[in-house]
Amino acid sequence: MSLPVLPSPSNLLGVALVVNRTRDGPALVFHYPPEISPETNGQSPTDSAEDSFAHDDIILERLLQPERSRQPQGQGGFHHHHHHSGRGGREDHSISGSGSQASTSWGSVAGFPSGDLATLLSPARPYHKRLFQVSLDSLYLVSCPVHVPDNGIWKKTKKQGRSKSRTKQVDSSINLRDLESLAASRNGGEQPSIASPEEPPQNPSEKQPAEEEEKVSSMTMFNVVFILAPKKHEVKELVNALYSNITKKVNKAYKYCQQRSDFVWKESKQIIRLKEKARESKTPIQPLWKEILEVSSLASSIREIYQSLSQNRIVSFQLDTAAGPLSLSTQIPMPFYIPDVGPDTETAQHGLWLTSANTYIPEVALEEPEFLEKNFALLLMDGEKKIISQLQVDLDPTTIAMVEFVRLCKPTVSLYQIGQSNILGHSQVRKYAHHFISWRRAIAIPPLHARDVYIMSPNCKLSVLPRASQQWARTFPVAPPLTNFLADLSYAPRPYKHFCPSKAHRPNYLSMLAWLMRGGWVTQLCTFAYVVVWPEIIYEVEHQIEADELRGVGKPSPSSDTQASTSPSDKNDSPSPPQQQQHQPSSSTTTTTAAASPLKPPSPTTTPSPSSTQTTTTTAEQIAEKARLERMATKAHLIAAEKATAHARKTPPTQTPHPSTNDAPHLSRIDPYIVLDAGRATGRDSLYLEAIGKRFEDAATREAWVKFWKYFDGRSALERVALQEDMKRKEVWNLLTGMSEYLLCVRHW
Repeated sequence: MSLPVLPSPSNLLGVALVVNRTRDGPALVFHYPPEISPETNGQSPTDSAEDSFAHDDIILERLLQPERSRQPQGQGGFHHHHHHSGRGGREDHSISGSGSQASTSWGSVAGFPSGDLATLLSPARPYHKRLFQVSLDSLYLVSCPVHVPDNGIWKKTKKQGRSKSRTKQVDSSINLRDLESLAASRNGGEQPSIASPEEPPQNPSEKQPAEEEEKVSSMTMFNVVFILAPKKHEVKELVNALYSNITKKVNKAYKYCQQRSDFVWKESKQIIRLKEKARESKTPIQPLWKEILEVSSLASSIREIYQSLSQNRIVSFQLDTAAGPLSLSTQIPMPFYIPDVGPDTETAQHGLWLTSANTYIPEVALEEPEFLEKNFALLLMDGEKKIISQLQVDLDPTTIAMVEFVRLCKPTVSLYQIGQSNILGHSQVRKYAHHFISWRRAIAIPPLHARDVYIMSPNCKLSVLPRASQQWARTFPVAPPLTNFLADLSYAPRPYKHFCPSKAHRPNYLSMLAWLMRGGWVTQLCTFAYVVVWPEIIYEVEHQIEADELRGVGKPSPSSDTQASTSPSDKNDSPSPPQQQQHQPSSSTTTTTAAASPLKPPSPTTTPSPSSTQTTTTTAEQIAEKARLERMATKAHLIAAEKATAHARKTPPTQTPHPSTNDAPHLSRIDPYIVLDAGRATGRDSLYLEAIGKRFEDAATREAWVKFWKYFDGRSALERVALQEDMKRKEVWNLLTGMSEYLLCVRHW
C-alpha cells in the first residue's frame, strides 16, 4: 500500500490570500513563503508573465461576467490551461491600495504578476464556497472563495424580539466547534480546537452605538489560495485532500472571524498599508515580511498553514480578533502504518509501523466495536506525564475523563479491558481513542505481550538511527545499545520474554518495546494458518461419499431409475407425446368394447375405423414405453453393480495416527489440499473439516476445532485468538498445538 499524496515542499509552493474590494478591485494581500518560484515551469518568470497576458483578457472577462451568464462546473472547479512561448520580458507589478501599479520586488508570485493573479483568483459569486481550481502551465491554484452575503454585510442579521442565551449568541458553538474535537486544544498545545470568544449578553432592545452599526463592507470576497506544482498523477488526490481537510475548514474559521469582528478585512488593510509604506521606502521583501508577520495574526496563520502542511504536521494557529482569540486545528489524515514495504524510492513511508494487523480485518468485524476493542491497545506517542500535564491546564468534566483515560491506557492492555473498568464506559473509550489517534497523539496496536515475537522492522528509518540511539541511551541507561538490541531481535526470532534477564526486568523491557514500536523500529512477527487436508483425509471422505451414493442406488424405485438413467443413447426410447397420452383412457375403452362384441367381428376386407387405428397405435406405444423402462432399469442396475464392484475392490480407508506421513500406495496419486477460508467452507471443504474434527481424541480439542476454524484463513493472526475468545493464551496455544498437523502456518508482520 502506497501512502496518500500529501503536501510537501516539492508540490506545495505557497499559500496566498486574495481579497476583492468595491473600489480598488482585487488584491493579492499576502503570500508565504515571501518568494515563490515555479520550479517546474522551465522558463523565466518574465517570459511566463509576458505570454500570459494574451490569454488573461479572455479569462478575466469570463470570470467577471454577471452571475446570470455563468454557472459553476462540476464541484465549482474552474480549469484554465495557459501555454507560454516567451515573447520578451515585462516588469513585475502589483496593485497598490489606490489601484495604481508600481514596480516592486514582490510584484511577481510563482512567475506571474501578482495583480493579474489577484484578478484571476477573484471569481464571481457562483463559486462561493466551492472548489475553484485554475491551472497555469504546471501550476495549480486551488481555493474555496468566500463572498459577502447578498446584502453586502458580513455580519449576520440578528433576529429581533427573541431573547437568546449566551451560548446561542456565540455562532461558533454551532459550527466551528464541530470542526475538531472538544478537547483538541488540551492535547499538548499542538492541536487546539476552535475556542469561541466570550461575548457578553446583549438586550435586543438596546441600541448599538453608532460606530458599531452594521454597514456595507468594502471587501466583497476573500480567497485563501494554495499554489501547487504536483506531478500529473498526483493532481486529483492532492487537490481533494487539501480542499476537504484544509481549505474548507480554514475558510470557515476566517469567515467566522470576519462575521464577528471584520477581522479579515481589517488585517488585510493593515498588511496593504505596510506594503505601500515599504514600496515608498523601497524596503526589501524579507524585512517587510518579517514586520508583517509580527503585527498580523492573519499573516502568521498563513505562514503556519504552509509550514505545517509542507512538513506533514497538524495545522494549528490562533487568530487575535477584536472579539477575542480564536484557535483552529486541522490536518490531512495521515496513516500511521503500512502493510507492506514499498520501493526504496518511497522514502516518505520509512519509519511508519509495518503491520498487516489492520489490513485483514473482516468487513463484518468492522461493524462490531467489540472486535476492534479486543484486538487493539492504544500506544501514546508522548509520555503519560507530559500528556496529563497538558490536559490539566484547563480542567473540566471532559478533560478529567480524558486524564483518567490516559492513566488507564497501557500498550499491554486492550481497549476492551479499559472499558470494563468502573471509571470509563466502552463508548467513552472508543471516543477518546479515536480522538487521540486522529490527532496523531496515539496509534492503535495489538496489545504488547512478552510471549509474542518481535523483530526489527524492514521499514525502519535508518537515517535517524544515530540520533535515536542517543535518545535510547538517555531513556534506558541500563539497556543494551539500540543497535545491538535490534540485531539480537532479528538474529533468531523468539518470544520477547527470552530477552529479559529475569522476570523482574520484564516491565522495564516492555517499556523498551513500547519505545521501539512508537518509533517504528520493530514489528510483531505473527502466525497465520490455513487448513491442510492430507491425502488420507481426502481418500476417506471420497470413499464415504461413494458408499453413500451406492446405498442410495441399491434400492431404486422405477421412477427414480427412469429419471436417473436417462442418457443420450435412450433418445429413441423417449415417451409418447403428451397429447397422445391424453387420449389413452378413451382408447382403452374402445379396445374393451371391440373385444366384447362377438356378434360383429371385424371383416378382413373392411377398412379399419379411425378409433381402431388409434387403439392399435396406443397399444404399441405402451408396449414400447414398457420395454424402454425395462431397458433403462436394467442399465441402471448394471451401472450400479459395476460401481459397487469397483468400490469393493478399493482399499478400505484406515486412520493412522499421523495422516501427514501416510505414504500408502493407494494415496500416491492424491495431492494434499488447502482450504483457503475454513470459516466459509461449503461442500466437500466442510466435509473435510468435519472428518478432521473426528480425528481428535480430546473432546476439548474437538470442540475448539469447530470454534477456531474461522481463524484459519491466512489473514487472522493466531496470536489474537486468545483475545477474541476471551481465553488464556497458554490454553489457546496448547489447543492449537494439538491441531498443528492439520494447519499450514506462515509467519509475517
